[in-house]
Amino acid sequence: MIRVAAVGDIHLAPGAEGLLRPAFETLGTQADVLLLAGDLTRHGTEEEARVVAGEVAGLPVPVVAVLGNHDYQSDAQDEVSRVLTDAGVRVLEGDWVRLQADGTTVGIAGTKGFGGGFAGRCGSDFGEPEMKSFMRYTRNCAQSLHRSLRELEEEGCAVRIALTHYAPVPDTLAGEPPEIFPFLGSYLLAEAMDEAGADLAVHGHAHLGTEHGMTEGGVRVRNVAMPVIGGAFAVYHLHTP
Repeated sequence: MIRVAAVGDIHLAPGAEGLLRPAFETLGTQADVLLLAGDLTRHGTEEEARVVAGEVAGLPVPVVAVLGNHDYQSDAQDEVSRVLTDAGVRVLEGDWVRLQADGTTVGIAGTKGFGGGFAGRCGSDFGEPEMKSFMRYTRNCAQSLHRSLRELEEEGCAVRIALTHYAPVPDTLAGEPPEIFPFLGSYLLAEAMDEAGADLAVHGHAHLGTEHGMTEGGVRVRNVAMPVIGGAFAVYHLHTP
């Protein structure tokens, strides 16, 4: 059995040092990996990233992350990624990482993702250049997720996890105003998961959403935004083949 700890939307900044570290230090007895589902900082600055790095450096389990929209706010996402990487975090964007846990090969595919909406109420890459650019970005994120999950299958991973910031399904957005659903996720992410295959999908972003959801293809989806799970992390158990 693989134990996956996950949290998103921790929004750390100077002054929050040590807020999550005591809980994270207990992960060695509770989980095999920690997933960070984006919005790790408040405004995406290098200074804020160093606070996050201090919370997760040297933990007893591997740490894998994607960035969120807040982490892009200051156009310093590369610096944020570098600070986290230097602290031992594997930051994913359109790529994957393979880990060993409990004698099982676990693959994690990650992308921030983007908005666009859900089947029947979604945008399309038609019309103005700005709209085409918006939807093409979303589609590119989904395609990179699909490719990474396929590659993990080829690599022989017994367990595959999709890690995003934006939501792949509307289920986990229940509680958010319906008017903003198109800015909280995209059905294209779920299509990528269903077509390529995944055992678990983890995302954040929707602070007022709901923890549990599922894609049409049966992939379990979990919204791990910290306001939703109500703690430093949630743990999910995946049975190995």
